[in-house]
Parts: sequence; structure tokens; C-alpha cells
Amino acid sequence: QVRFVESGGGLVQPGGSLRLSCAASGFTFSSTPMSWYRQAPRKQREWVAFISSGGSTNYADSVKGRFTISRDNAKNTVYLQMNSLKPEDTAVYYCNRAGISIDWGQGTQVTVSS
Repeated sequence: QVRFVESGGGLVQPGGSLRLSCAASGFTFSSTPMSWYRQAPRKQREWVAFISSGGSTNYADSVKGRFTISRDNAKNTVYLQMNSLKPEDTAVYYCNRAGISIDWGQGTQVTVSS
């Protein structure tokens, strides 16, 4: 079955960096567009970044210029490099196939605080 295992979150000070990883299984990863999403407390889940099967990327305005999505098809893994983190980036971060809202993983908590 489809499975996502997110990792790499933690507590970081404003201006710091984190690199999130998401190991995917249960589908043909290399041909599947992927996205990162996040859900802050008391807010709806929102889309953060997209990467096509060919490596084209797109970002939410709130993270553009600070976050970078990438993928390693040999490892069935998608990454999110997050730089210049802000307190408003605090959320649980999830990956999934782009445009699909089922089969969510447990996510990884990112907390940006001094």
C-alpha cells in the first residue's frame, strides 16, 4: 500500500535551516509528481512546494526563495531544504503525491522559536 515516512523536523531558531526527507513506497515514485504540505495549529493543511517527475518545481509565495524541493528517484525520496526559517513556518510537514489527499503519513514537526 502507499506509505510516506517523513523525517528531519525539529526545533530551530528563527533564521535557521532544516532539511526534511520523505521516503515513499507503494507506487511508481519516479513517474509521480510530488508535493510538500504543512498544517499549523488550528489551521487547514496548505500546499508548500511541488516537484514534477522531471524535476520542475513550484512554490507557495510564502516560502519562495527560502525553501527548495528536490527528489532522488533511486531512493524513492523527496526532500525539502528550508532556510531562513520564520516562526510562521511552524507546522507539521507532510509529503504526498501532488493533488492527492489520501494516504497521509504521520508528518514531521517543525518548530521555529527562540
